[in-house]
Amino acid sequence: MRTVTLYIAMSLDGYIADRNGAVNWLHGHGDDEENIDTYSQFINNMDTVIMGWNTYHQITAELSPKQWVYEDLTSYVITHRELPSTDKIKFVKDNPCEIVRSLKQQQGKGIWICGGSSMIQPLIQDGLIDEYYISVIPTILGSGIRLFGEITNEIKLRLVRTQAYNGIVELIYTCR
Repeated sequence: MRTVTLYIAMSLDGYIADRNGAVNWLHGHGDDEENIDTYSQFINNMDTVIMGWNTYHQITAELSPKQWVYEDLTSYVITHRELPSTDKIKFVKDNPCEIVRSLKQQQGKGIWICGGSSMIQPLIQDGLIDEYYISVIPTILGSGIRLFGEITNEIKLRLVRTQAYNGIVELIYTCR
């Protein structure tokens, strides 16, 4: 069975975007020489990425408007919009939990949950995330879009590894 991983960054106070939905604060406090490329190692184990419409739109409109950055992955974008899918980008209206349950049963590498919050919450609630890779950015936003909302059941995690670089602390957990 495939592994489902939430790989995401959040502010020290638990936000994945500021009050305007922006993510331009996603950096450490040193220079680029202090950065460690954990993304490249992570992405080698993935062949699928799932995201909501807002994340997709932010990538295509702001972060990488000229090139789809996940061209080596099959992308699922959860949206109510009627958009034509391609071989590599699939626009789906299904419940994110149903999509993940179905994909977990198929052959392949890992499944990356990319964002956003409204898509992540039901996956957490239903216990469908196997691993949590969370990079804590040395910024306090005070408000914005929270990574973790209210859940009805407690989820116990096991710390696998930590790594610090450029003021960022990367926390890697698996479910117990």
